[in-house]
Amino acid sequence: MAAEWGPAEQWRAALPQHAALCRLRDRSPAPAARPPLIRNLLFGLDGDLCLWDGERSALLAIGLRRLGGPDAAGLSRYQTLICINPPLFEVYQTLLSPTQHYVALIGTKGLMVLQLPKRWGKNSEFEGGKSTVNCSTIPIAERFFMTSTSLTLKHAAWYPCETLEPHIVLLTSDNTIRFYSLKEPQTPIKVIALSDTEEETLTIKKGRAYTASLGETAVAFDFGPLVPVPRHALEQRGSEEVLAYPLYILYENGETFLTYVSLLQSTGNLGRLLGPLPMHPAAEDNYGYDACAILCLPCVPNILVIATESGMLYHCVVLDGEEDDEQSEKSWEPQADLIPSLYVFECVELELALKLASGDEEEPLESDFSCPIKLHRDPKCPSRYHCTHEAGVHSVGLTWINKLHKFLGSDEEDKDSLQELGAEQKCFVEHILCTKPLPCRQPAPIRGFWIVSDILGPTMICITNTYECITRPLLSTVHPASPPLLCTREDKDIAVSPLRILAESQHSFEKHIRSILQRGSANPLLLKSADKDAAPPPEECLQLLSRATQVFREEYILKQDLAKEEIQQRVKLLWGQKKKQLEDLNYCREERKSLREMAERLADKYEEAKEKQEDIMNRMKKVLRSFHSQLPVLSDSEKDMRKELQAIHDQLQHLSNAIRQVKMKKEYQQKKMERGTSPKKPSISLSAYQSKCIQTVLKEEGEHIREMVKQINDIRSHVNF
Repeated sequence: MAAEWGPAEQWRAALPQHAALCRLRDRSPAPAARPPLIRNLLFGLDGDLCLWDGERSALLAIGLRRLGGPDAAGLSRYQTLICINPPLFEVYQTLLSPTQHYVALIGTKGLMVLQLPKRWGKNSEFEGGKSTVNCSTIPIAERFFMTSTSLTLKHAAWYPCETLEPHIVLLTSDNTIRFYSLKEPQTPIKVIALSDTEEETLTIKKGRAYTASLGETAVAFDFGPLVPVPRHALEQRGSEEVLAYPLYILYENGETFLTYVSLLQSTGNLGRLLGPLPMHPAAEDNYGYDACAILCLPCVPNILVIATESGMLYHCVVLDGEEDDEQSEKSWEPQADLIPSLYVFECVELELALKLASGDEEEPLESDFSCPIKLHRDPKCPSRYHCTHEAGVHSVGLTWINKLHKFLGSDEEDKDSLQELGAEQKCFVEHILCTKPLPCRQPAPIRGFWIVSDILGPTMICITNTYECITRPLLSTVHPASPPLLCTREDKDIAVSPLRILAESQHSFEKHIRSILQRGSANPLLLKSADKDAAPPPEECLQLLSRATQVFREEYILKQDLAKEEIQQRVKLLWGQKKKQLEDLNYCREERKSLREMAERLADKYEEAKEKQEDIMNRMKKVLRSFHSQLPVLSDSEKDMRKELQAIHDQLQHLSNAIRQVKMKKEYQQKKMERGTSPKKPSISLSAYQSKCIQTVLKEEGEHIREMVKQINDIRSHVNF
């Protein structure tokens, strides 16, 4: 693939110089000081990069496959997808549907779905490669948002099923989740009310609800993979298994609720809320009161990522809850719910703004900077996700998911090894981009973010607020498990190399060096805000330089020196082992030579002893034969042999008499044959009448003879009786 599209560096360098991005940079207005929401106006579609142009209300489609090649026309060619009915609200997020046929244009005061046109032609472009294409749009809940001016759209997502008609799920500020179908975009087909009392729906003067001021409103949700619904979660008891998508709802105060959603099931109460889900181990602050995003990784058991505005990430494993004594006393109802529990596996603190030290010996200054965080799934690697916020981009890889699945799938009863697993295997955090390197600078927010994984390896693409394109390759530390080939078969008889077993062991030296070189922090790509002419203060520049130098010293040079010492010590030990093994090898060769010579001598001695043994055996036979011949009485074997010889003599006489009789019969037969041979008489020719008369006479005579024979037989039988 590299030969087809060119080197990776050439492809990544060509994208920022594309004509569409240059055009947007030239006419982009001065950015606001701090936008209220995180924007994500970028997504990928089969090798094309689509960017939303808010001024023209259109999508710009850039073909990535034509970049980096010998043809320079790829830098100037792009397609413009114009909305026939453009949205009247400001779009801050674009979301591609699971079937990749629709794009949701999401704003705070509405949502519109754009239908992507058909693709055909040599390069599979929209409508064969037209420069401008008209696209139809479908407004979702337009009357609802126009009549409810105080409501805002907090979160939107597509229903994850690919076999049904597309459905969009909306979370509004009235603490309600609504499901809309594209066939009936104005009427929700399913409504989940998260508020039970009327008092919670009353608003104060500023437009916020009482529950919102206490943090008891939902801020985000996410769907998990399709799972069978537990029996206790179904209102109707039945024997049939019901499949549904778990919907995890995050509240601002950090609480998480769960409900099961299945648009195929019209019966059964699948939409009731379960929760709040208990979190273990318990914390006094309930793991923060500023939760802003939730992400469910596509694995079973489900792993939830909960993000807070202060930069904390909580990796929670969803496991079935166990009924204890307290719950059994409180749950007096016979159908009390056994809700799942969230086990916080690890906590990660993101470095939103760089921590700068005021002096050489002082600790880094604590920054009170906070901002909402948006979580993105990785399109290819299920154990990795990405975080975008106003101050930059982070990539997080969970290297312990495979071992956790292996542990949960085993029959071990010792749960203490789970804590050991958490202590040994930590997640891998990569600080890719920092848009707030100095405290005095305003952050340069991200306008678009996407991961391209099917062209030249995993690559991050970021579009800043000024339409600057930043491309960075992602580290290959976290890889998804490759599926086995269909032709592969497990053969237990195949011998495995000892070196491969040593390399794949849990305590291998390679893993030890990797653990030493693993970095806790890194120097990300620095991007300052739009006021490029204003020079930062020298003190903060010195702090930034000191921070970068300290990171390079502690996370790179010191760890490399430590790894170097470990490698040198290991090499010294290996040289000693090699010397000892060579000495043992020479000793074994000498021993093999001496053993071979000894084997030859023993073979010669064996041949001589065998010949002597045969001579002795022959002499013993002669002695025994002479000894038995001198005995006056026959032995038993000699008596048996005499009987056998006598029997043979009698048989020979009998056979000689039989032969003599056979010869006599032979002579008699020969004489008979000689007498029977006489000269042939001339044949007599008879007429037909004569032949017929003779046959008649013979027939009558034959019948007469048959009757006489029969009479004779009867007389004989009578006489015998």
